[in-house]
Formats: sequence, structure tokens, C-alpha cells
Amino acid sequence: MTTTTLAVLVPLLPFLGAAAGLLLGRTAPGFVRPLAVLPTLAAAVLAVLVAVRQGGGKAIDAATQLTPTGSVPIDLALHVDGFAALVAVLVGVVATCVQIYSTGYLREDPRYPSYAALVSLFTAAMLLVVYSGDLMVLLVGWEVMGICSYFLVGHYWETPEARSASLKAFLVTKLGDVPFLLGLFALAADAGTFRITGVLGAVATGGLDHPTVIALLLLAGVAGKSAQFPLHTWLPDAMAGPTPVSALIHAATMVAAGIYFTARLLPVFAASAAAMTVLAVLAAITMVGSALAALAQDDIKRVLAYSTIGQLGYMAGALAVGDRGAAVFHLLSHAAFKALLFLAAGAVIHAAGTNSLTAMSRTGGLAKRIPDAYWTMTVALLALAAIPPFAGFFSKEAVLVAAEHTALGDRTVAPAGAGWTVLVAGLLTALLTAAYALRLWLRTFRGRGPEAPDHGRQPIAMTSVLWVLAVPSLGFGLTVRYLPDWFDGHDLAPTLTTAVLGTGLAVAGAAVTYAVWRTLAARAPAVPTPHVAHPDADAGLVEAEALHLPHPAEDPADPGRVLLGPLHRSAADGFHLDAVYRAAFVRPVLAAASLARFLDREVVDTYVRGAAGSAKGLGWLVRRAQTGNLQTYLSALLAGSVVLAIAAVALANAVAGA
Repeated sequence: MTTTTLAVLVPLLPFLGAAAGLLLGRTAPGFVRPLAVLPTLAAAVLAVLVAVRQGGGKAIDAATQLTPTGSVPIDLALHVDGFAALVAVLVGVVATCVQIYSTGYLREDPRYPSYAALVSLFTAAMLLVVYSGDLMVLLVGWEVMGICSYFLVGHYWETPEARSASLKAFLVTKLGDVPFLLGLFALAADAGTFRITGVLGAVATGGLDHPTVIALLLLAGVAGKSAQFPLHTWLPDAMAGPTPVSALIHAATMVAAGIYFTARLLPVFAASAAAMTVLAVLAAITMVGSALAALAQDDIKRVLAYSTIGQLGYMAGALAVGDRGAAVFHLLSHAAFKALLFLAAGAVIHAAGTNSLTAMSRTGGLAKRIPDAYWTMTVALLALAAIPPFAGFFSKEAVLVAAEHTALGDRTVAPAGAGWTVLVAGLLTALLTAAYALRLWLRTFRGRGPEAPDHGRQPIAMTSVLWVLAVPSLGFGLTVRYLPDWFDGHDLAPTLTTAVLGTGLAVAGAAVTYAVWRTLAARAPAVPTPHVAHPDADAGLVEAEALHLPHPAEDPADPGRVLLGPLHRSAADGFHLDAVYRAAFVRPVLAAASLARFLDREVVDTYVRGAAGSAKGLGWLVRRAQTGNLQTYLSALLAGSVVLAIAAVALANAVAGA
């Protein structure tokens, strides 16, 4: 079987699994789990084979014309280079882990068949984006992911949180997709093709007439999809969906699509210094702002959500300084430890019966109840904090090194100002990341109070996946010497300067957080045991019930409150961006809708009702004249004739006098 055929089967198998799952979900429920896991697993295996055959060498291209358009053709094209080969392996592996984990996590969920089918479709759409060689075909996968996210985030549609979160995710990402679509059309108009290879060729020969406009339009879509400031607000709210969905969205699909798209078309963005500067500024704001917000969150999944936004900021920062190898390296590394963090968080929520860190800090013995989640989550948090030798250290250092080279003028792909912006923001974020990672670990596993309820041994489908993902979270950084051959050839190894600065700041942030926590915990008074979800319920049902539970009162032993000081309240609310958008966009739109409704009902409908009433009144008058009396008709005819005669004489005299 040729490599091209294998590559075509990679997105096709999950799509067929999704279609079969939807068709057989009710009639043959016994086939649902195999149809969820096996096609995705087969796609992951085939993606590995494609990566081995591609080997980081010459890109594999194949195409056939999809439809004649009369102007710019649309091709069903395949483009597999080193970036695409490795990202496809990432998507396949994480999606397989999510599907296996979900068989245990949602084993009693009545909507599992549709959930599993949507996850498979989500996976197929992302793989289509990864392997696509044509921008219009890529757009299909891009939009299908948006639709799947709407349904998956709203899986617990009985809860108002899930309903509003799914709608918000759909609308905010669509807000970015409108200029994104315009940017694609403008790019194709300038380049004369939707083929990615053709677009890159046009850029290389200076064929783009409006690079800044095109790049900024495309960046709007990337900001929405990859949750970059100011279109990032949907991602924390999307935590209302099931935890495996969060792992898939944050690690391998949806948010990764925007970063991957920018990496694939980086020469288009690099053609405009203004666009690279804008991207650097947005990345810096995203990194620092999300890290501050994560330090103030009480929901364990919202901490991880803001963490994802910050790590995506690192990737966007690497792209802003012109190093897509560092960006994709961090994308791959982050996918492993972030998927592990979310899946371990699902086990924690199941064991604790709550998603509140404050509630967890008031119960003890959680680490003993779930040793698998405890140890693997510890590994993932160390990787997140970029502590050597964990994977996050090497990939984050690659970003900082790229920023350093641009700032010092060693690379000229982007302005030096963009390099300094990303470098300073990245170092500050390294300090904050270690602080909120340690805060999460301490409040989750070092709580003081009655022991957590015993839910029994968690399913092997959940715990085994955690250890699988722990391996790359720990050891993926060791591939740093081999990855440049798959990317652009830039060295990704850390340098002494950035390694010392980054690691030193991370250790400092963790040390200060631990000291504050120890001090506050020693002074904190005893508090009542928080209310938690039913201890004997299925994991997915526990999470759904936890969404309804009120979070306990503020914890006096929370180190985040002391570290943030007066910023804590604003950071906990995401710096009130939702309130700003509500005032700037939602209320004006609702007011305009109310005005349109008033005009429609009170003005337009008044004229319509008046016209109908006039016709009705005229008909009533005509009906009243129809008496059936012949004398009445003759009298009316005579009177009318006399009136007409008088009018004719008067008119003739008036004309003669004139």
C-alpha cells in the first residue's frame, strides 16, 4: 500500500467510525465502543506508518481536482511534510487515549453513542486539516471541528452552564472565522490558487499584493480557534463539557488547529512585519494574562484551561519570531502533558466528588485514593512548569531561544521588537506557570480535613491511559536532537542563558508559592467539610452533578490570593473581559434586535393591519349597498348620473373661463 493511500485512510477511518456509530448507536449498542476505539486506533497506527515512511524528508504531494470553478480551482490535495506527519501522530494517539478513557468515564452515560461518534468526527476533521494540501478542503475540517465542539461542550445540555458554554464557543470562534474566510479568498486571489504549495511559491516570488491585510484577516481566525487574546474567553467556559472532551480540545484538536495553520503558512505572515509584531503582542498579552487568571481560579479545570491559553501563547510567540519548528515542538510536547492533566483531573473530580480546589483542600487522603492520577498528574505538572528533564522544559526553552535569537538580531524573519516582547513575556509567564502549577498540586493533593469518599478502584481504561501519556510527558524532550530534521533545520536545544533564566524563575515562583501556602495553612482555622457529589456515581455523572454544586467560600489558605493581591478579584473573573464584551457587543446587538422587533410589530405590522382593515371596511360598505331592491339601485344610478353631469358642467366652465 502506497504512503499516499495510507495518508488518505488516516482521516477516513475515524469518519467512517463516526458514521457507523451514529447509525448503529441505538440498534446495536454493543458495537458502539469498538466503533469508537478501533477506527481511531487504526488511524493512529497508520499515521505512525506515514511518519516513518515520510521520515522528515521530501514532502508527499498528491491532488485531484475536486470541482471546476472557472477561476481559482479547488483540489482534493494531500500535503504531508515533517510537520504534518508528526502532528497527525499526535492527533491519533491523543484521540485514541481519549476514546479509551471515555469508555470508562462515561460507561453509564445514555448519550455515549452520539458522544463517541462526535469525538471520532472531531478527530477526522482535525486530521483533514493536518493532511490537507488545499485551503478550501482545510476549511471544511476547520468548520466541522467548530460544529463538533458545539455539541460536545454542550453534552450535559441539562445544565445552563453547558448550554451557554457551547453557544459561546460556537459564536466566538465563528466571529473569528468570518475574517478568516475573507483572508483565504484574498490570499487565493493574490496567489491564483488555493493549493498550499502554490501559495507558498507565490510568497517566495513576491506574488502577494496585500500581505498585511491577508495576514491580519487570517490572524483573526487563528485567534478565535486557538483561543488567543482577545477571542480566548470561550475556552475557560468550555470546561462545562465532559473532561475527555476538554482533553481532546486542549491537546490535539481545535486550539491546535490555529497554531498548526499558522505554522504551515508562516511565510505568508512573515511577509508582513506589522502582522508579526501584532502576533507577538497578542501572544505576550495572552501568556501573561492567562497565567495571572490561572493563579486565581478555584475550578481545577478552569486552571488547566487558562494554562492551555498561556501555552498556546508560547506557541504563537514562537511563530511571531519566525520559528515554526519551536512552535510545533511545543505543540507536540504540550499535547502530551495537557491531555494527561485533563484526564487525571477527571479521575480527581471523580474521587473528590467536586471540581473545586477549595473543597479539595478541605479533604485529605486524595493522593492515597487515586495513586495513578496522583503520580501521573505530578509528572504532567512538572512538565507544565518546565522543570528539567521533563518534556515541557525542552519545548519551552526552544521558544525562548528562538525569541532570544530574534531579539539579538541573529534572525531577521521578524522585527527585533517582536523578539524582545516574546522573550520578556515568556520569562514572566515561566514564573507564573510554576506558581499556579504548584498551587493546583498543593490544594488538590495536600488538603487537610476528613478523608475523601472512597469510590473504589477506577476502571483500568482510565488509569492505563494516564501512564501511556506520562511517558511522552517525561521523555519527549529527549528527541530535541532529532526533531530539527523533521522541521526547518533550526537547532531546538536549550542555551545556557535561557535555561538558567527560565528554570530559575520557575523555581523561584514555585518556592514563593510553597512558602506562602505553608504560612497560610498553619494559620487557617478549621472549616466544615464541603458538600460533594454522590460518591457511588459513575465518573461522568459525578462531574455533571459537580457542575450544580456551589463552590465553598473563599479559602483563607489559598496562596493565590496573597500572591495576586488586589489583582485577585479581577483575575478570577478573567479581567472582566466578558463584561466588556457584554457591554460593547451583546447589549448593543440585543438593543438593535429589540428595536427591530418594535419596528416590525408596531410600525410595519400597523401598516399591514391598516391595509387589511381598509379592505375589510370597504368590503363592508359595498356589502351594505347590496340590498336587492331595484328601486334603490335605480335611485343610486340616477343620483350618480346627476353628480357626474354637474361635475362635467362645472369642469367645462372652469376650462372656458381659464
